[in-house]
Amino acid sequence: MNNARRIAIKRVHILFSLAKEVIHKDPQLAQHYVEAARKIAMATRLKLPEEYRHHICRHCKSFILPGVNCRVRIQPRRQSHVVITCFNCGKYSRIPLKSRKKQ
Repeated sequence: MNNARRIAIKRVHILFSLAKEVIHKDPQLAQHYVEAARKIAMATRLKLPEEYRHHICRHCKSFILPGVNCRVRIQPRRQSHVVITCFNCGKYSRIPLKSRKKQ
């Protein structure tokens, strides 16, 4: 089973890199690559790496790339966080930034 997970991780990396390359030319094909990567991860019960999880909208499950079809802003209010706004569905997700521990 460990070998299957290694192969799945490699395929997910390949599919996400292909999606990043092709999103400017054909956004539908990039979406297809990401859907295939998610299905591979779900079939092998594999968690997507964090860098790839942030490239998928939590609400509409579409592939988002900063500057292409989403907006990324840093908010210093309350606890500092990053706000990612999806242009496909209009919703946003917040990612908290790690604060420095006081010594």
